[in-house]
Parts: sequence; structure tokens; C-alpha cells
Amino acid sequence: MTEPLVIGIDSSTTATKAIAWDRSGRAVVEGRARLAMANPRPGWFEQDPEDWWKAAAETIRQVTASVAPERIEALAIANQRETFAVLDRHGQALRPGILWLDERSGDDVRLLVERHGVERIRQITGKTPDPTPALYGLSWLGRNEPETLAATAHAVDVHGFLVHRLTGERATSWACADPLGVWNMAERRYAEELLAPLGLGPDRFFAARQPGTVLGRLTAEAAAATGLRPGTPVVAGAGDGQAGGLGCGVIATGRAYCNLGTATVSGVWAGRYMVDAGWRTMNSASGEGFINELCLRTGTFLTDWFVSSLFGLDGVADPEAYRRLEAEAAALPVGSDGLLLTPWWLGSMTPYWDNDARGVMVGLSAEHGRGHFYRAKMEGIALEQALGFGKIEAALGTPITEIVAIGGGSRSDLWCQILAETAGRPVLRSSTVEASSLGAGICAAVGAGWFADMNEAAAAMAGRIERRIEPDPERHGRYRELLALFERLYPQLRSIYADLAAFKQKGVRR
Repeated sequence: MTEPLVIGIDSSTTATKAIAWDRSGRAVVEGRARLAMANPRPGWFEQDPEDWWKAAAETIRQVTASVAPERIEALAIANQRETFAVLDRHGQALRPGILWLDERSGDDVRLLVERHGVERIRQITGKTPDPTPALYGLSWLGRNEPETLAATAHAVDVHGFLVHRLTGERATSWACADPLGVWNMAERRYAEELLAPLGLGPDRFFAARQPGTVLGRLTAEAAAATGLRPGTPVVAGAGDGQAGGLGCGVIATGRAYCNLGTATVSGVWAGRYMVDAGWRTMNSASGEGFINELCLRTGTFLTDWFVSSLFGLDGVADPEAYRRLEAEAAALPVGSDGLLLTPWWLGSMTPYWDNDARGVMVGLSAEHGRGHFYRAKMEGIALEQALGFGKIEAALGTPITEIVAIGGGSRSDLWCQILAETAGRPVLRSSTVEASSLGAGICAAVGAGWFADMNEAAAAMAGRIERRIEPDPERHGRYRELLALFERLYPQLRSIYADLAAFKQKGVRR
């Protein structure tokens, strides 16, 4: 038999990827499948959990069509976080899964804050109250679909759902349970204090285990669906954000990552548990320590929105449109000739936690064209990351010495340069943009026994650095000035956002 492989599955919001990795972290073969998303009402986002399984099985079959299943020694999953399904006792979904993007539970956030207080919720879960975690969606179900919640045997993350389909076991990972907002971070158990008032207990969730632990083995039925061998180990993975950090070697202080994906998710490893409104605290995919995480709902989503909605271009039919826009933006100075953009097209998570926040372009004039808009978009997202990194660095008391850029947006030389100069830190571009799948692959490699622990596995497999981008000191100085202006915007806009949201809620009278 030729060299052994592991599979890292990345079950994200719009697509599932299964990649076979070797011991050096080299991608050998890849499978991909799209995932449909329903938007039944404004602010509601749902998926059929069966589609998670169909997409995962399809992508694994694409891998096993190219490599012998005997070579696959284990697999693990990185999943879209906060998204959840409610299952009956047979493991069948009782309703569509509610996605992390969903905004229906705003009233439930307020109800739980009244009951427990912001600081108590943050201390238990590591997360400031916000509609994103499943905790608030479960509260919404209790108030609006009580019969569904009453019939729920288990509420489960995407990772746990797939593990159950692959192995028959009802199990998940610490690093997948905790984003749901139902997990006591300090004690690594389900948060009964928050769940009991909803009529839920720990028995209504899958047992959670340390990343890298074998959760079960492939059933004959799952083997037939995927092309893998029956008995193949399925290993505890992590949420896609934490898995991405592991995939680029963020397992100790000093190095940060910035995932310029559909959303922009950045993180810094911390050896001790700390909470703050400036970040979300997650379990590390390494199974040791935590990730202090910045989360912005817009990343390449905003890039695509500008290209299609604002510029009227078809980026699929004309992919060179992105190159042309970047060239126009690169020819402009720091600050886009006085145009400053807030990137909150889908509300603000860290650090303001304001679902009513929206995008603003300040300084707009007749001299500005699409290159200015495109550059200001990159700068706005980078400025928010620089602001968050500064807060984390101050709390840790340890400097961030370098930032690893991953995700589709990291292919942009200009964006990486802007990120380096806003943060004043070198940006390292990883050899793989599929860091979440690689992080899952590292978990699988530990479960397969290839390495003694996650640190050894990450040292051998984490993505290699293909380019180092140094900040220009003079431009960094200019960005420090711009950051001071950027930081002043939200306090000035907060009351306007609230009033606009109230105005919109009243509807349009004709």
C-alpha cells in the first residue's frame, strides 16, 4: 500500500470540501459539493440537515474515487459553527437547521440577558450575547415552536450530526459544542444554568470530547455511502474557525491568523481563559488553551457584493474583473483619497455587538470611483482587525509578532499588504487556503496515531509559509492615523443605527 492519508472535511455554509492529506500536510486529492441555503423570511437562514450529510458523502466519494480507501486511516470534520439541528430519538431532523447567519432570535437575546445578565452569560460561554449562538435559537424554538422543542431528543451542531451519520455514535467535539453558546468554557461541560430555564439539560446534547479523540468508527451503511472502509476511525475535529487556526499553526502565543473568507475571522491563542466584549473565546482545536477570536460577518462576501451589486459586474463569467479592480485600488494612496468605510453590512459582532450596525462610507465625493470603493472596503475590514488585535494583545500582555493570512481573500496581494500595514505586523501567506480542512486533517492524524499530540502534528502538517509581507513603516504610520478616525465612527453612529432600525421596523406607508 502506498503512503497513508487522512481526510479533513470542511462542512461550511455554502459548500462542503473533503481533502485527503498526507503526513507532511500536502493535499493529495479533493472533493467539493455545494450546499443550498433557504431564506424563508427576512433575516431567517436555514438548511436541510440531510443536505449536510449528502454533501459530505458526495465529497468523500470523490476522494475515494481517486485514492484507495485502504489508504484512509482516519477522518475528522471542521464545521460551520453555531448552526444547529434538532433531532428526534431516531436521529432525524424535526425541522430545517437554523444557521449562524440567522437573526430571528433578537428578542431571545434580550430575554436571556434580562434573566442572566450580559456579564454572567459572557463568563460562562466566552461569548457576548448575540443572535449567532444556538442558545438563542433554542429559546426562540421554545417560544415559537414549543411542540418541536418538546419532541427534540438532541440539539446538535453540524459536526455532531455528521459524526452520527458516519458512526451511529451521538458524540461531538469540545470545539464544536462551545460555539453553540450552551457550553461552560471554564469547566468544559454543558451550561446547565443557561439550559435549565429553557427546559433543556445536558442529556439533550451529544457527549463532547477533546479534539483528536476517536469518537467512533464508520458503519457499514456509511462506508457504502462514502466508499470508505467500514471501521475507519472518525475523530473529534473543531469548528471551522478554530480548525483554520490549527491548520496554520496557531497553537502558541505570538502568532495570529486572519481568515479572509466569506466572513472575516481572526484569532490568537491564549493559554488561560479570558473574556471580553472585544473578542469571542473559543476552545482551541489543539485541545489545549483557547482562541480569542475576532468575528466580522463580512469578508469576501463584501467583495462579491461590491462586484455584483454596486459595480454590476459578473465575477463568475468574468473572473478578471477582480484583478482589474485590485489594480485600480492598488494605484491609490492610503485612505483611498479620504474615503473611509465601516464594513458592517450584516451588523457588528466583535467589538460592538450591534445587530443594527450597517455599512457607512464617510468622505464620499465626486472624485471617488470604483477603485476607491474597492480599496476602502479592504481597508475597512483590515482596520477592524487591527483594532481587535490591539485589544487582545493588551489583554494577553504578549505581543503579536506575525499574522498568517488564509482563506480566499488571502490570494490578494493588496489586501495582505493593507492588513500588514494596518496592524503593523508581518503578514505570512499560507501555502493552503483550505486551512480549516487541514486543521481537521491534523485532528484526524492525531486520532490515527501518526503523532503523539497536536503540537507535534501541527509542526509536521500545518500549512507552509509561501510569502512574507512586511509592513512599510511610513504607510503604517498613516494607517495609525486612519485607525484613530475609524475608532471614532461607531460611537458617533450608534444612536443613528438604533433609530434607523426602528424606522425600518415601522414599514413603508404608501
